[in-house]
Amino acid sequence: MTDPLAGLILCGFPGLDADSDDVRARADLGVGGWIVFGRNVESPAQVGQLLRDLGALSPTPPLLALDQEGGRVARLRAPLTVWPPMGVVGATDDPGLAESVGRALASEIRAVGFNLDFAPCVDVNSHAENPVIGDRAFGSDSGTVRRLAIPFLRGLHSTGMAGSAKHFPGHGHVDVDSHYGLPVCHLSREELEPHLAPFRDAVAAGVATVMTAHVVYPAVDAENPATMSSAWIDGVLRGELGFAGVVLTDDLEMGAIVNEGGIGAACVRAVRAGVDGLLICHRLDRMEEAVTALRAEADRDPAFAARCAESLGRLRHLAITHRPDPVPLGELSDHIGAHGALAAELAGPQGAAADPTAFAPQA
Repeated sequence: MTDPLAGLILCGFPGLDADSDDVRARADLGVGGWIVFGRNVESPAQVGQLLRDLGALSPTPPLLALDQEGGRVARLRAPLTVWPPMGVVGATDDPGLAESVGRALASEIRAVGFNLDFAPCVDVNSHAENPVIGDRAFGSDSGTVRRLAIPFLRGLHSTGMAGSAKHFPGHGHVDVDSHYGLPVCHLSREELEPHLAPFRDAVAAGVATVMTAHVVYPAVDAENPATMSSAWIDGVLRGELGFAGVVLTDDLEMGAIVNEGGIGAACVRAVRAGVDGLLICHRLDRMEEAVTALRAEADRDPAFAARCAESLGRLRHLAITHRPDPVPLGELSDHIGAHGALAAELAGPQGAAADPTAFAPQA
């Protein structure tokens, strides 16, 4: 049964098309958005049709999202342009080039039919043993990230695509991968400022969404990861940085969350902290658990119900403001793969960085 609070969920799903029990069950639940992973991709035309069909299942405009950063985090590969990791872009120290890359990357995925890209990664990769950020970052110092990531974001937004600055307040100074466990960042509040600075710039540049990190930062909140921390979200992101857009969680099925307790309770805590969109990327039963928990809390607490309504409004506004604008499927080949020369120029002597097989499987 459809519940309006399911509109807070952006969901993953199995399969290559929307004509399946798995997809219909999520649509019947009332999810507010769909996230495409490598498991959903066969060809550009197939993905384009899939997005059209997913849109048709929703009574209101949905968010149609993916992670397309470049390098090892790219759900769509050739025949779209294959981009090197953003660390390569950062190494050019050329803001104009970074803006061109953002515009080119976004123009191709927008042609397919997406309206939300979980990019750019504005983390500062300051820890040599960081297992998850690495060359996804534009650099290992705050200045490089600020100089290159923000122009990339401007280029991405110039196409009409919604972008996402991630992972707030910075996932770059940890030695645990939040996919598998809960990292703790022991930097002082003063030492965290260089990590916050790219988010501050992204907010000033009008970033559409900010994605939170499943990381504990004891200098600000010793009890809660940023995803569930009102001190970080309402206090720093909205209060200090002035962000008025959509706050998204990272995938709530990561080990940092599910190993620490039930996903329903995690969703309630995240929304209370100021999150708008809840990413649940795999299992239907966890989506159902989340909706059950959100509904029970909303029925119990009018203030929480109002908090949910506020988030639903932000998500709807985002989807309406950034409506998909796909090209006709028969013309799609004319709009993708057109930026290979730019990607090759970026890779230069590090050309192997642009190899679409040279990174982890994209589940």
